[in-house]
Amino acid sequence: MNKELNFIEKAEKTMLDYSQATGCSICIYDSNLKPYYPEGFKNEPEETICPYCPYFPCHDIHINAIEEVKKKGTFHIYKCNMGIMFWVSPIYTQGSFSGAIRGGGFLQKESQKRVDIFSNANDTLVMCNSEKVKEDLKERIEATPTADEEKVQSMAEMMQLCAESLSTGSEDYHEIIRRRAEQQQAIAKIIEQLTKQYGSDKPGYPLDKEKSLMAALRKGDATEAKKILNELLAMIIFSNTEQFNHIQLRIIEIVVLISRVEISPVKSGSLSMEINSQNLKLVQEAKTIEELTDTLHKIVDRVSGTISSFRGIPHATALRKAENFILENYTKKISLKEIADVAGLSPPYFSTIFKEEMGENLSKYLNRLRVEKASRLLLDTEMTLSEIATNCCFEDQSWFSKIFKAYTGVSPGKYRNQGGK
Repeated sequence: MNKELNFIEKAEKTMLDYSQATGCSICIYDSNLKPYYPEGFKNEPEETICPYCPYFPCHDIHINAIEEVKKKGTFHIYKCNMGIMFWVSPIYTQGSFSGAIRGGGFLQKESQKRVDIFSNANDTLVMCNSEKVKEDLKERIEATPTADEEKVQSMAEMMQLCAESLSTGSEDYHEIIRRRAEQQQAIAKIIEQLTKQYGSDKPGYPLDKEKSLMAALRKGDATEAKKILNELLAMIIFSNTEQFNHIQLRIIEIVVLISRVEISPVKSGSLSMEINSQNLKLVQEAKTIEELTDTLHKIVDRVSGTISSFRGIPHATALRKAENFILENYTKKISLKEIADVAGLSPPYFSTIFKEEMGENLSKYLNRLRVEKASRLLLDTEMTLSEIATNCCFEDQSWFSKIFKAYTGVSPGKYRNQGGK
């Protein structure tokens, strides 16, 4: 119980900072999906418009959204029956779901949307029987803050960073969940095609897919290899529905097969011991299809990356390309995929070697560069804090101040006043 209270207290402080920076209404959910509102904090529009809605309180809508993000590992944007926009992000502790945070309270910016909401309210809301009540509701709707899709996306992304900072003992777990969700989505699409093609029949084992997978790996083509891998996995899962042990045995065979891929005449078989000792154990200990699939994807990434290295594309060269791109673009919004593409590596593999070689993950590296630039601008220019925040790719001044203080120990204003000391 104490752990739960500590989690709520920590989340409450973070979300109050987030609310002050964005103007959002906020809510915190514990592991049992019980909602908490910070004491004394006014939650617009839940205290102004929502009581007029016949669906209020709309607890189920928020719970369904949280169930969605638990599977995805990242934020989800949605609307309530009144058209008010919300977004939620999951929080994990030691790799397990421990709660969620929710932001929202905005109507779409377009004025027509506001008119539509009010028109709908006139028709459906049970409390709108008098002109006085209708006028009151109209005023409340007109006073509700608005946001366009781009702003909502930015606020949801910012809240996702808050959720990741609140997650403990599982630094990369959000990324793991996101990656696994994408893998399962790709495989599910192929299984859907197989169902249409074969119905209840079971196709034979796709030996041709195995050969194609090996050929892609020998070329060091991770993208092609994982595409073929998904097709192979889809056929295995489709042919062994509800038979986890059979699927696991098939995947063990694939891992052994991959371990025999020749890197070069000199390095032939050098991966065999590593894969058999580490990755076979991971496959044998896996409890779900998601774990099996993710392990196999990581093996393919590692093998194809190693092969690329032996073919004259060492990590140093790839990282140097990535670093040059980052230094040219870190004051803009750039994604992991964009940077990995420049390096010629897949995003998961690039993320792994970047952290190994640089000693910090990509997001921390980018934040550090932006804080360093901001500190120079604070001392060398008369730009306002808001201008510096924009110039260094921070969402707004409040978020800039929070990140700056996390890295330097002082606020931007104090840093400037003290001359950088």
